[in-house]
Amino acid sequence: MASGLRRKELGVTIMSREYPPDIYGGAGVHVDYLSRSLARIMDVEVRCFGKARPGPEGISVKAYESWDLMDEAEDRRLAKALAPLSVNLAMMKDTITSDIVHCHTWYTFMAGFYAKKLYGQPLVTTIHSLEPLRPWKEEQLGNAYRLSSWMERTGVEASDCVIAVSCEMKKDILKCYNIAEEKVRIIHNGIDLDEYKRVETDTARREYGIWEDYILFVGRMSRQKGIFHLLDAVRSLPEDVQIVLCAGAPDTEEVEREVVREAAKWRNVRLIREMVPKDKIIELYSHARVFCCPSIYEPFGIINLEAMACETPVVASAVGGITEVVVDGETGFLVEPGRSDELARALVKLLRDEELARTMGKAGRQRVELFFSWDSIARQTARLYEELVNP
Repeated sequence: MASGLRRKELGVTIMSREYPPDIYGGAGVHVDYLSRSLARIMDVEVRCFGKARPGPEGISVKAYESWDLMDEAEDRRLAKALAPLSVNLAMMKDTITSDIVHCHTWYTFMAGFYAKKLYGQPLVTTIHSLEPLRPWKEEQLGNAYRLSSWMERTGVEASDCVIAVSCEMKKDILKCYNIAEEKVRIIHNGIDLDEYKRVETDTARREYGIWEDYILFVGRMSRQKGIFHLLDAVRSLPEDVQIVLCAGAPDTEEVEREVVREAAKWRNVRLIREMVPKDKIIELYSHARVFCCPSIYEPFGIINLEAMACETPVVASAVGGITEVVVDGETGFLVEPGRSDELARALVKLLRDEELARTMGKAGRQRVELFFSWDSIARQTARLYEELVNP
């Protein structure tokens, strides 16, 4: 490595709510691949939420469950912040002997704060989305949203370094929190290029009853992900093209009911209400005519990398880190967030011009290969650790 870092010179404790097999979104994917790439060059311990599970070779995994008492909160929504807080405390009962602590998302930021106070290691936090910029979460959490926001602020402002996954995210962090600009470092998300690549097998499409021509959406049932804007665009899309929504993990029961109700209005909408296994989602990426990411807030949008790696053109919102991933007019089209009409026009353009779609798909793969490999991101992260441990 350019930094001279050799295996075993450093050790890191990574803290995350999500870790395989419990992965619900982009933050969990990030932690999975980053930890495995880092394990090739340093000692890695992962502390995560949930039940005990084995870790991959070279990674020590410790899992922690929330206190049962938290589930007895009179307002069930309060448990959504109180339960994570209890896990953060539990994570501290085992001594941290690594050189640095690296926390992902507000779910673990208080654990990082406590670790810094109790054990003295430098603290790095990676922000995958910002609580102040997700006001719709008050619908999901109620007053617990105030607690999740406080946990995020406390962890961020106590950090020795904050990693932003995009340039836009760095700007947002500096607007929202009292932290020196030099403490915020941009390190993008990445992707495993050997795993995410176009495949010819097409069994998943038939298994899920998907038509030959389809537009693919992958994401949580969340207002943040813009799923309702895509459903609103269906009226302007060809009736012989299916819109496939791989949409599990709803934010709330109300949002789930609303998605189900809207999807049922259209003959050409296929709603898959589960987390589709990785091998099958790679097949679906590979054979989709277009991938659609209509998010209204997206600090990075790793799903766009996944689609591009599988040589599929992307139509996405020009918001947040998406603009650093998708090149408008080259690897797909960017549209104004929340504009169903613009979304539909861009999708139709790619559906009608198959040669343009193929060209953009190839360009997307080339871009991912050049800029977003996990080995490159792990090296950048390791260099940051080294700077903090050996200033």
